[in-house]
Amino acid sequence: MDVNLFVHNGIGRYSSQNNHLEKDCIDLAAKPNSVRLCSHHKIGDSHMDIWRHLEQQIRQATGQDFHIHNSQNVGGGCINSASRVSDGDLSYFIKTNHARHAAMFEAEAEALREMAASHTVRVPQPVCYGEHGNQCYVVMEHLDLGGRADMSSFGRQFAAMHRVTADQFGWHIDNTIGSTPQPNTPSDDWVEFWRAQRLGFQLRTAADNGYGGELQRLGERLLADMPALFSNHRPVPSMLHGDLWGGNYGALRDGTPVIFDPALYYGDREADLAMTELFGGFGQAFYAAYNEAWPLDAGYDVRKIFYNIYHIINHLNLFGGGYHGQAISMIERVLAEL
Repeated sequence: MDVNLFVHNGIGRYSSQNNHLEKDCIDLAAKPNSVRLCSHHKIGDSHMDIWRHLEQQIRQATGQDFHIHNSQNVGGGCINSASRVSDGDLSYFIKTNHARHAAMFEAEAEALREMAASHTVRVPQPVCYGEHGNQCYVVMEHLDLGGRADMSSFGRQFAAMHRVTADQFGWHIDNTIGSTPQPNTPSDDWVEFWRAQRLGFQLRTAADNGYGGELQRLGERLLADMPALFSNHRPVPSMLHGDLWGGNYGALRDGTPVIFDPALYYGDREADLAMTELFGGFGQAFYAAYNEAWPLDAGYDVRKIFYNIYHIINHLNLFGGGYHGQAISMIERVLAEL
């Protein structure tokens, strides 16, 4: 996973889609306005060839003349390398990695494009993505995220984004949640989608990683009993960020909220809101404005725990350790309500 931060006024705010390892590098829940950077592999002079290629691709995509006069490694990436490049006037944010990760960057760019087209919450505009030699890249606009977000506006805009819907749950592109694959095969049945492609997928991955026993036993019970959570709740396929925690939003200088590093798909809006509560960092104004714009259904307090089990088991699969006990505890809490 990746940190890939722009640091503005000491606040790290521009990360990559592979953000769950960021949680181990940045504890935003404990200290929302501080970061700790992890090690970063540089792009140095030996990579001038890809810089020349990127200049050409940026010129082709934007129709503007662009020659890189300076580049700056930004933040500390644990998977991707991140740079800000500039010609003295125009600036762009670039992430690079080995070419085998090209599909990840394609999904990120397509997600940002789709979210931008919703005209709801601000996102970085993707410029281009592709491969060159043994590297892949994604280029997007550089944003100065040095402001403090207007959280009431953020809540209203987030609700507006959720009102953008699709015909089916899922998405036309599989993507990643952190570095874990996230299948998005479209489905008409939300419960079956979550059972097979979210919770069930993470449980199978956990079994492959050696986490059997009680986790699998309780997980199988939850997979079987989960329809009861939806007896009075009928989700529609809303546009979801998919991985919105405190490290995946920032603000322009005027307070305009900006979200990034999406794990986009269309699903129950409550799954998105649940993730915002997992590590904190959003505040009461955000939730009050959201609920005023689109009130939540009864039963959300239990379903948010249910939805966050997906993320906690993903953390278990990525990091191990204490997430095992937390996953079991959360499953037991939901089962007790069924």
